[in-house]
Amino acid sequence: MAIVELKNVAKRYDSMPGKKGAEHANAVEDFNLTTKDGEFVVLVGPSGCGKSTTMRMIAGLEHNTAGEIRINGQDVSSVEPRDRDIAMVFQSYALYPHMSVYHNMAFALELKKTPKEEVKQRVQEAARILDIEHLLDRKPRALSGGQRQRVALGRALVRQPQVFLMDEPLSNLDARLRVGMRAEITRLHRRLGVTTFYVTHDQTEAMTMGQRIVVMRDGRIQQVDTPYNLYERPVNRFVAGFIGTPSMNFLQADHHGDGLGGQGFSCPLGPRLQAALGEGGQRSSCWLGIRPEHLHQVEESSGRGRLEGVIEVIEPLGPVTMVQVRVGDTLVTAQLAAHLDVEIGDTLGLAFDPDQVHLFDIESDQALGLEPDSAASSTQATA
Repeated sequence: MAIVELKNVAKRYDSMPGKKGAEHANAVEDFNLTTKDGEFVVLVGPSGCGKSTTMRMIAGLEHNTAGEIRINGQDVSSVEPRDRDIAMVFQSYALYPHMSVYHNMAFALELKKTPKEEVKQRVQEAARILDIEHLLDRKPRALSGGQRQRVALGRALVRQPQVFLMDEPLSNLDARLRVGMRAEITRLHRRLGVTTFYVTHDQTEAMTMGQRIVVMRDGRIQQVDTPYNLYERPVNRFVAGFIGTPSMNFLQADHHGDGLGGQGFSCPLGPRLQAALGEGGQRSSCWLGIRPEHLHQVEESSGRGRLEGVIEVIEPLGPVTMVQVRVGDTLVTAQLAAHLDVEIGDTLGLAFDPDQVHLFDIESDQALGLEPDSAASSTQATA
């Protein structure tokens, strides 16, 4: 087990290598994070945000161009990957096709001249944990996708590293297998307690697996927090829109009197929202964010927020129905009851609790009225 520290870590590439005055492309910039011993940390964000580059720098497959990477207090920035005592599971299984499952798992240990009896013991123990003991004599071509991923995990597991690094390990699996393997990896971490970094672009994976989540955008950390805090107290509009399925709705709202509103919607101001807008309510406008699951179909909405628009899309999903309503110039998604007596083209009224609304600055996109302890809790936000 280990504590991993990244201090002001950056990765920059020359966009025109070898030419004087070449511009730099910043893949990762000013990354700061300290894990707890045995913590499961997820790096999440859209493609190109720098999460895999960060993972590769921890592994030593990329050299950080600034900052320090420490494992248990030792700066490993210049240490070769093989000497960092880490094990990595890649998106591609990268199994040797000519080797059996046993030898795929044992290969790294055999290269280190580990005694044969110890190799056998470690491989069999890993196979037992991953329920692949019956597959040890098979070649990779005779395995399913889920079984190959277990072998890749087993190959990392037998090394007994200080740190596990997993780079989108489930992206090649179908939806049902991904759910099962998520649970497998979570159970494995709980059992072994090894510090783990997990990279994904799937925010559902991040929310269900991570003890803490690092949300990234354009090479920078946006917020580091628990799944609950990311959902309930996002520090900016990007995090609010990225975390949660379906995404949060955003409406540009004008402040007037004792409420916020715009074309087709209104929201009364309670003490919390009034405080978020500032003393005297000096802000003339802001972004109003409301999650689809917090919208409800009602006839009356006294004391609550209300929006109204024309239905453009209806998506029955079994237990719930997703409805997209055109409110002014904005398409708003609502997660409603399974059986709705509505049709495309109908006008639909929806209500929401003002206490479930999020407000964001119209220019910086930063959250308004965020509690101080939430804003300061392991968080970096960019304007």
